[in-house]
Amino acid sequence: MRHFKDQVAVHRAKSVAGAYTSHRDWENASVVWSGLAAVHPDRAFEYRSPERETSQIRQMVYLPADAVIEATDRIVISGQPFEVEGEPLPWQHGSLRHIQVKAWRARR
Repeated sequence: MRHFKDQVAVHRAKSVAGAYTSHRDWENASVVWSGLAAVHPDRAFEYRSPERETSQIRQMVYLPADAVIEATDRIVISGQPFEVEGEPLPWQHGSLRHIQVKAWRARR
């Protein structure tokens, strides 16, 4: 599809029990979906904190309607892992059905 030009992968990790709480085992994550998507910077949310000297990179990712993704997954875009923010939103109307995902990571 001509609108989807960016290669992305969706990674999923199992939850493992720790000493006090459970966490995701991202070292042994598996790819649950890989393919073309549309990735656009979400500049409205770019924020720089002078106290912490960090900022966030936020992306709007539009996946094909048949993509497999959950709120606990990570999206790898250009080799960089991004966290999924909130629930993925399926768009089932019109001619271009898709799933909208907000993704973010800390800029270093």
